[in-house]
Amino acid sequence: MCKMKLLEYMGKELLSNFGITVQKGVVISSVEEVSQRARDLKPPFVLKVQILAGGRGKAGGIRFADDIKGAEKICSELLGKEMRGCIVKKILIAQKAEVKTEWYLSIILDRQSKCPTVIFSSLGGIDIEQTAKTDPGRIAKITINPLIGIKDYVARYIIESCGLDRKHLDELNQIVCNLYRLFNEYDCTLAEINPLAVAGDGSLMAIDCKADIDDSSLFKHPDILEFRNTIDENPLTIEARKFNFLYIPLDTEGDIAVASNGSGMLMSCIDLITKNGMKACAALDLGGGATSERIAEAVKIIFKNKTTDYLFISIFGGITRCDEVAMGVKLAIEAGLNDKTVILRLEGTNKAEALKITQSINGNVIDVKSISEGVKTLKSGRKNI
Repeated sequence: MCKMKLLEYMGKELLSNFGITVQKGVVISSVEEVSQRARDLKPPFVLKVQILAGGRGKAGGIRFADDIKGAEKICSELLGKEMRGCIVKKILIAQKAEVKTEWYLSIILDRQSKCPTVIFSSLGGIDIEQTAKTDPGRIAKITINPLIGIKDYVARYIIESCGLDRKHLDELNQIVCNLYRLFNEYDCTLAEINPLAVAGDGSLMAIDCKADIDDSSLFKHPDILEFRNTIDENPLTIEARKFNFLYIPLDTEGDIAVASNGSGMLMSCIDLITKNGMKACAALDLGGGATSERIAEAVKIIFKNKTTDYLFISIFGGITRCDEVAMGVKLAIEAGLNDKTVILRLEGTNKAEALKITQSINGNVIDVKSISEGVKTLKSGRKNI
């Protein structure tokens, strides 16, 4: 499943639309906008770069200002700066909230239970995975039956299991219900509030938000499609999307691209490549049922990245037939990519026919029998292939 990740400001806009309190704020893309757009905000301010990458706080992407002039100075320092591999083009300026306590709240699509799951921790603002390891007793998990939805017992369980003051019960219950509505109506795989803050007056407020939306549902959400068009994405990601491929840039120092028909296979290949001391620069998910013409386009897109010297394709042929993959590689190589190296691991439907095609390719195409053999081939002979 491909996911569309939202920037914080868009996630907060959705939270607000679903009745969850957020800080008052504005998004700016130039220093000149600050004095005009932030004049109705009450200082002091918190300024957050809007990038699709984690760890922005540690990277200096969250700053504070006492007034408009201070905000302008910070924006001038951050706009256009590279941070966590992204260029800062937007900054959220919000009223700094008085926070007494920080909690964590999310709803995820849990693969094991195949149901939405509410996760809550009284330790918010930090890595929830780390909390799960070091202090699992501070985390409450409740699987939600989608036929029943959120009931009052969910908030009661959170309050009691985490030892929270019952005065927050009604408001927390409303927030969980509203977040679940957002999760369902926007086809989310993740809707996260971290932190969910207890403000100075005792009310609850979403300080930060993450939301991942199932890509295949975007046709139902024109507002999200419009938002996606404003994101500074890799040009190859945009080009691949035209063919219903998912192109994911990885390590800028890598020279190996990986293509497959499934995220699990992709991750297995990348993990093995990394364990063998090499770096993958990109991954491309072909999805199911790709024809030879579409495979050829995928190969061309991958090699448009100038750092890509090698392409490792691992396919388990079913709906996507092995001979279609082999013919697609042949079409791409013979269209002017015969100086590139492609390693092919093909299993499944029409494998024998595929091997005959690859043997006829006038280019550097190597057949391997397994993922591990393909990675060994890359490691042992990359400079001599």
